[in-house]
Amino acid sequence: MMSKSNQKSYTQILKTQAGMSLVEILIAITLLGIVGGIVVTNVVESLEEGKQGAAKLQMQAFKTQLIDFKRRCGFFPSEDQGLEALVEAPTSGRECKRYRSIIEKVPLDPWDNPYVYKFDGRDYEIISLGADGFEGGDEFDADLSSKDE
Repeated sequence: MMSKSNQKSYTQILKTQAGMSLVEILIAITLLGIVGGIVVTNVVESLEEGKQGAAKLQMQAFKTQLIDFKRRCGFFPSEDQGLEALVEAPTSGRECKRYRSIIEKVPLDPWDNPYVYKFDGRDYEIISLGADGFEGGDEFDADLSSKDE
């Protein structure tokens, strides 16, 4: 059993520890929101940087595959034949007598857009149109080119 003096001090302790005020709760929620926003922003940026890296790696693979095509055929695919020439023998343009399929399917870029193949008769360029899928753009929407490597 508690004595009267012990009971009084226990009651005083309970009264002084009233918990968090509404202002303290709002400050805590605001801080959590700020930290959460920073984390989400960093995660999104990391994902987009990863997609850009994957697109660059795929363009490097296309370069190797196009060199293999030229080694077998003696020329790069025309712009009309495009990257599909790596999948099946072209039905138009120059004929390749030693053709063989190099890949099963032309992959899409990391943003699910087709790669653009350009050929000026001498040199080729492979382009990913970036996150927005349109020519031009800044940051993650910027186009990536095999010539930038």
